Amino acid sequence: MSAIPSEFSGVTAFAKANVYFDGKVVSHSIVFADGSKKTLGLIYPGDFHFGTEKAERMEIVAGDCVVKLDGSDSETAYTGGQFFEVPANSGFDITVSGGICEYICSFID
Repeated sequence: MSAIPSEFSGVTAFAKANVYFDGKVVSHSIVFADGSKKTLGLIYPGDFHFGTEKAERMEIVAGDCVVKLDGSDSETAYTGGQFFEVPANSGFDITVSGGICEYICSFID
C-alpha cells in the first residue's frame, strides 16, 4: 500500500468550501496541472450517505470511520493510513463515532 500524501505541490486550491450536512462534512477542492481533482476534507461525528458520479478513492488521513458501500451487506472499519474505493454511479454510508475523520478523495476516471 502506498503512503497517504501529506502535501501536494503545484496545485490550484479553491478557497470556497464544499459544505454538506449542516457543516458536519467540509472539504476543499484542489486541481492539478493535468486537470485531475481531489478534495481534502473533514467529517465530524455522525452518519452520512454520499452518492458518486465518478469512481472515488477515499484515503483516510487521520481518525476513524466505518463504511458500507451501496449494495454491500457488510461494514468495514478504516483508520488513518487506509483507503477504500467506491464505484462510479454508486455511493456509500460513512459513520464517524468520535473525533474528526480527515480524508483525501481522489476522483478516478
